[in-house]
Amino acid sequence: MKKRIRIAALALAVATIGLGCSAQADQTTDKLKSTLQSRLSEATIKSVSKSPIDGLYEVNLGSQIVYSDATGDHLILGDMIDAKTRKNLTEARLSETNRIDFASLPFADAVKVVKGNGSRKIAVFSDPNCPYCKQLETTLKSMDNITVYTFLYPVLSPDSTVKSKSIWCSSDRAKAWEAWMQDHRAPTAPGTCDTAAIDKNLVLGQSMNVSGTPTVFLADGRRLPGAVPADQLDKALSSVR
Repeated sequence: MKKRIRIAALALAVATIGLGCSAQADQTTDKLKSTLQSRLSEATIKSVSKSPIDGLYEVNLGSQIVYSDATGDHLILGDMIDAKTRKNLTEARLSETNRIDFASLPFADAVKVVKGNGSRKIAVFSDPNCPYCKQLETTLKSMDNITVYTFLYPVLSPDSTVKSKSIWCSSDRAKAWEAWMQDHRAPTAPGTCDTAAIDKNLVLGQSMNVSGTPTVFLADGRRLPGAVPADQLDKALSSVR
């Protein structure tokens, strides 16, 4: 009986120590978040957590991750790389923290293009005047068995809005989108139909921290920023479970 009591007491002590460390960590990160928020008033700090490097903290700004010391006196901008594996840890963390519920996306507000059996699915926020978006479209043209939901996201210029509305009002949206992005044939629809979907896309993108185009989302909710090369996109699609 005494042995059991000692074991129970030891277990309680270990648990208490663990809670104490956790509480201390929470207090440090909470205080750091408050300090940085007051100093970076123009930004919204989503979270602060420990980084893989002792004494360095990960500061999640939504569309960007930066690093800070424990006092919030010094910030480091740039990517953290695992020297052994060459993995970009910052990019991986940003993708994880910005993971979305893919199935909940309003696909009715997107231009849908299906190639082959369409089994692999992605969503893309794209501006019709974005050169990198056109580069991505060239990549997608060479891919098969994929369904692409393109959310028109006109953020670059007033003409982007005009072209987005004209594409959305076309009798065949997918054809009009590909004709413009791949062949530079301008859409001809007047753009006077119900274009509320485009306004909703802008609100949706902002809520998801889509700060640039193109932004790609995989079916498991991960984000791939920029014009992803074909081999990288194919590898990412293959890793979706």
